[in-house]
Amino acid sequence: MGKTGVGRALARRYDVPVVEVDDIVEALLAVTLPEHLPEVHFWRTHPEAAGQAPESVVERQIAIAEALAPAIEAVVANHVGTDTPVILEGDYVLPGPATPGGPVRAVFLHEDDEAQVTANYLSREPDAGPQRHRARVSVLYGRWLAARARAAGVPVVAPRPWGNLAYRVAEVLGPARGEAAGRRHDGGPGRGRAAGDDGEAKTEHEVRSLHGEAGSPAT
Repeated sequence: MGKTGVGRALARRYDVPVVEVDDIVEALLAVTLPEHLPEVHFWRTHPEAAGQAPESVVERQIAIAEALAPAIEAVVANHVGTDTPVILEGDYVLPGPATPGGPVRAVFLHEDDEAQVTANYLSREPDAGPQRHRARVSVLYGRWLAARARAAGVPVVAPRPWGNLAYRVAEVLGPARGEAAGRRHDGGPGRGRAAGDDGEAKTEHEVRSLHGEAGSPAT
C-alpha cells in the first residue's frame, strides 16, 4: 500500500472524497499555455530533461511543486471555507497549508531505501526493467520534502510495514471532529466516528493532505 491506497483507506474511514493533485495539474495544463505556467508545463515541453542527473531532476520537481502551491492552497482554502472535508493526495503537496492545531492536517510518506524504491517500481512496472534513476530521484525528492515537513512540524511516516500503514497514518492524524476514541468506523483497530446529537455521523471540518514517495508494489 502506498499513498494512493492510504488516501482511499482514509477516505473510507472519514467518509470523505479524495482529491488527487494530478487532476489539478491536468486541469492547469488544459487551460494554460507554457508561457503562462512554464514550470507546470516543463515535462511536456522538455521531456528529455527527465534523463538529466537526479539532482537536476529533483530541482525541477521542487520548482514545479512550488509553482503549483498557490493552486493547491486555493483548493485547500475552498474546502476549509465551505466546511467540506476532503483527502488531498499527491506528489506535489507541500506542507505549507498544514499548521499544528490548524484546520488542515497532513502527513508525508517517505521511503528512504533506494533499493526498495527500485524494487517497488519494478514490481509495478516490470516491462520497464529496473528504474534506478527514477528511484534515485524519488528518494532525493522525498528527503527534501521530509525535511520541509519536519521543519514545519508535519509528521513523516515510513511506508513499511505496508500492512498497517493506513492505520499508522490515521493514528498520526488523530480523530476527525466528532470521533471518539475506542469507537470503530473502518472495522480496524483505532478510532471510529461517533454519532452526533442529530443521529448523523460527524466528519472533521478539515482538509487532510497526504504526500508519499514511492509506495508499495500494491498501491
